Amino acid sequence: MRIREKHRRTRRTSEIVIPHRARFFTRILGRIIYGIVKLVSLTIRFKWHDDYGLEKTRHEQRFIFCIWHNRLALSLILFERFIKKISPGRRLAAMVSASRDGALLTYILELFGAEPIRGSTSRRGHQALREMVSCARRGCDLAITPDGPRGPRYEVQYGVIDLSKVTGLPIVPVSYSVNWKIKLKSWDKFIIPLPFSRCDVYFGKPIYVPADSTPEERETLRQTLENSLKTLAKD
Repeated sequence: MRIREKHRRTRRTSEIVIPHRARFFTRILGRIIYGIVKLVSLTIRFKWHDDYGLEKTRHEQRFIFCIWHNRLALSLILFERFIKKISPGRRLAAMVSASRDGALLTYILELFGAEPIRGSTSRRGHQALREMVSCARRGCDLAITPDGPRGPRYEVQYGVIDLSKVTGLPIVPVSYSVNWKIKLKSWDKFIIPLPFSRCDVYFGKPIYVPADSTPEERETLRQTLENSLKTLAKD
């Protein structure tokens, strides 16, 4: 009997996922990356394509911004340059993997003034969803990479659909293309914009997920979001 109780306690403990924190060298690397991104962004010529009037929406309206994992390099710059310009003082909460690699991105987000929420579909997913809902209730915009943190590339997972359903916030697909860049040989073909490049930024049509949506409707909306992001990516 004691062995069974001990086994149950061990199993419950093993289900608790503690996100990796940024250590000393991770913080140094994070500051270097943050500085490079800020410096390179000053040389980039941005062109905004807001075909659905995001700039004209009410300032109190909040969104779930959705961008592919391979376009994270300039994602926080886009929020600073476009969204915060529309409505100064806006805050952003973004979902980041609880893994060791996520610790680096978490620190970079903090340097940009964003609130990182640790979790993914495979680790700490339900807790992260609850924390994102809490951030939405506090008036934050939300951000998520629907194909992260491990892919498959350009395949939207259900997390962002569930988040929209629970919070009632519309999903805004976001992407960009740069003419000068480096593509890494990673699973997502991560894009590193080069200095003095031209960056075309695209905002897609907002997608609303009703609170009473059926599984079939959720799948249709997931496919709509995936197709929109693929179209905006212009790869």
